[in-house]
Amino acid sequence: MIHISHGPVGCGYWSWSGRRNYYIGTTGIDTFGTMHFTSDFQERDVVFGGDKKLTKMIQEIEELFPLNNGISVQSECPIGLIGDDIEAVAKKASKDTGKPCIPVRCEGFRGVSQSLGHHIANDAIRDWVFPKADKAAKENTLDYEQGPYDVAIIGDYNIGGDAWSSRILLEEIGLRVVAQWSGEGEVLLTGLL
Repeated sequence: MIHISHGPVGCGYWSWSGRRNYYIGTTGIDTFGTMHFTSDFQERDVVFGGDKKLTKMIQEIEELFPLNNGISVQSECPIGLIGDDIEAVAKKASKDTGKPCIPVRCEGFRGVSQSLGHHIANDAIRDWVFPKADKAAKENTLDYEQGPYDVAIIGDYNIGGDAWSSRILLEEIGLRVVAQWSGEGEVLLTGLL
């Protein structure tokens, strides 16, 4: 997935690009964990809103990185103050691209230790990804073959890289990690996205 920081560039740097990420793939082709995507909010955007800018950005991302499995939009503090409707933009983008676009309204990644922001991110997965997966499972259209040892790591915040060690240990004992969030923000199964 591509993760957009919808707000000023400085906010995005600290919310995503300034942290380490565990990922597999080729950067810019099928993996985007180390790339920083931001709507680069300016004063004009605060006054007139950033919905159109966000829509254009999602369209450009789709053109430039067609192998992405979807997009998430994390709103930064100014977005919460002016009330951009990231949910409406995400719903339209998902319909237009045929890929998930998941809005995460987590201004400042809220909470004393950012814990509320992680809960909000988990809720976004529950509300925007699971319903699609449930529907695909009922219609037998999941692009995924379930194994007997699949696990999802939910609630790892990966503050100091601890999730990487946990993941390696789980895989070494024969489990298959199919999803890991919100610290890594990844769902490995294309059928869920």
